[in-house]
Amino acid sequence: MKPSFNSCKPRPGLRFLVHVPCALQLAVLAMFAGLQCPSAIAQTATPELQEVTVTGNPLGATDLIAPSAQYSGAELLLRSKSTLGETLDSMPGVSSSYFGPNASRPIIRGLDGDRIRILGNGGATVDASSLSYDHAVTADPISMERIEVLRGPGALLYGGSAVGGVVNIIDNRIPREALFDAKGGITGKLNLDAATGNKEKGAGVLLETGTDRYALHVDAFSRDTGDVKVPISLACSKGGIASTASRICNSASQSNGGALGGSVLFEHGYLGAALSSYRSYYGTVAEDNVSIRMKSDRLALEGELRDLGGMLQSIKAQFSQTDYAHTEFDGATAGTVFKNKGRDLRLQARHATLGPLSGVLGFQLEDTRFSAIGSEAFAPFSKTAQKAFFDYEEFATSWGKLSFGGRLESVRVESLGNPAQARFVPGSRDFKPLSYAMGGLWNVAPRWQLTTNLAYTERAPKDYELYAFGPHLATAAWETGNAGLEKEKSTSLDLGANWKSGANSFTANAYTHYFKNYIALLATGNRYGQSSGTVNPADLNGDGLDDADPGNRILPEQAYSGVRARFVGFEASGNIRLLEGPSSLDLALRGDMVRASDLSHSQPLPRIAPMRVGATLKWARGPWGSSLGFDHSAAQNRVASGQRATAGYTLWNTAATYSVKAGASNLLWFARLDNLSNQLAYSASSVLTTTAFPKAPLPGRSLKLGLQLSF
Repeated sequence: MKPSFNSCKPRPGLRFLVHVPCALQLAVLAMFAGLQCPSAIAQTATPELQEVTVTGNPLGATDLIAPSAQYSGAELLLRSKSTLGETLDSMPGVSSSYFGPNASRPIIRGLDGDRIRILGNGGATVDASSLSYDHAVTADPISMERIEVLRGPGALLYGGSAVGGVVNIIDNRIPREALFDAKGGITGKLNLDAATGNKEKGAGVLLETGTDRYALHVDAFSRDTGDVKVPISLACSKGGIASTASRICNSASQSNGGALGGSVLFEHGYLGAALSSYRSYYGTVAEDNVSIRMKSDRLALEGELRDLGGMLQSIKAQFSQTDYAHTEFDGATAGTVFKNKGRDLRLQARHATLGPLSGVLGFQLEDTRFSAIGSEAFAPFSKTAQKAFFDYEEFATSWGKLSFGGRLESVRVESLGNPAQARFVPGSRDFKPLSYAMGGLWNVAPRWQLTTNLAYTERAPKDYELYAFGPHLATAAWETGNAGLEKEKSTSLDLGANWKSGANSFTANAYTHYFKNYIALLATGNRYGQSSGTVNPADLNGDGLDDADPGNRILPEQAYSGVRARFVGFEASGNIRLLEGPSSLDLALRGDMVRASDLSHSQPLPRIAPMRVGATLKWARGPWGSSLGFDHSAAQNRVASGQRATAGYTLWNTAATYSVKAGASNLLWFARLDNLSNQLAYSASSVLTTTAFPKAPLPGRSLKLGLQLSF
């Protein structure tokens, strides 16, 4: 599985893409051409494309009612980790599911899994990352151009699975604007990095060319890591060999991928397509000898017509088809195979402004077909089909604006059983989720804004919530679905205040989510034999093994049930300019807290991050920049029954950058040192902290060095 940089022979699974090493060679050649002969690279200056956060507002407004943030450029480069969840973990309101260093999804305001929608350029992504914590998201931060995060309900545009928020991964694989004039040109970017804590070696390359009538895009990346260094010595038994080391056993990984895309550009729009591929091979951390080999291939089509006149100003269409699969290996032996194939069609039209009223209407179709074959197939074969209509409107006023809209869905979830597992029973359910919301933005004073959002959201249960029945080793439980579950219903209220004066700013939001039927995974008190499926087998000596069959591990049963639940919290961030002049010095502040309760059983909900605060000093002078900061997590003692409490900890970090222009190229050198004090810490929002303690602490001290070259 080790990637080779000694040949330009394409690897299997990347036949339609530029091979990573070849692409790097092309980038280096282009770089030297740019340094020595700028006119050979681009005959006209590359225009700067305006970056607008679009996830929270399809009308392209800069003043957004919903709490949102975006990361791009050097800021994204410096915070980039090996997973999406860890990359976003320190931002206010966002934590991480952290199943070791190779698999983690963002948790927004305490909500995770299928309550957070992960998008690719505004379209659906299909994988199995919401099904199980050990299943990675099919995107690597090294290949991302920008990440947009919407905190709070995004259900109007993206469905009930966005009740907690939306993470939109942006790239330019389907170019939407011309980069050059009729003479054409070429532009690109090269990323190289290496880190000490996990022996990481990463590389990514992007090349774009075209004229004012067409645009072509190609990108490729590769990342190779070893076991992650931690501040504690941990036991490991791999391949029958026992050892101890200050590293997380079985945490190494290898990933690569890329894309080929292009667009035809015309006066009032574009039409484009992209093929992308992602491959990853990584250890699952919870089990010393289990690894996952994952693949995802995606076709995306997209087009837009603008400035149409009449009742419709623009029409945008997106279609994607994804083929995802991963195989779990016990040593060298292939075990359970998970597959998910899906299609997504989205049509969105912006209507003509009617006085102060502007808005978009849309239609969406999604269907997925899931299967799992093997001894750890805890969910049956299934089909899910969804169609939806939505409308989002804004009403401009002299003091700000109002927003309102709704979404009506029709969802059919069907269990197809499993030809190899008789325990799964076929069946189907139909749901009609309805969501609606209204909000407002008030310009109180020249520098002050107040915002509010009120939303009612319904979410159809997922296939595994309805029909799961089997051993799920990522949660160390026997999971049981409930075919009688009703829609998950929630009411959310968000209040926000924003202030900005030059480089100084402050943002704060307080929120509450009340769920009438929160679908939770709760212990039943029963136990199952992992291999036999026997209910409550005898275990008189308490070793967790069946007395009648010592090879049969006993797992506690956890069942999906609807409960009343409440989430209450706040998040705040700000920036204070301490020094202005040739040198600038800023103090960035951040903090958040969420309290989540199972009201039906009068206990906390599991895996909720504690209160967190952080601060960073940022200095800049000419081409130089540096930062020093910390993130403090309080102790989390308010935990659900059976969950492990976590101690508080403080992680310090520092970074330095140096940028220089050389001919037609810009070079950005950077260094980042994480966990300066080598603090031992465990994540309260990780299931591993309870099920596999002490195997997976957060990473220890690590130095990362890198270079980004753009031309």
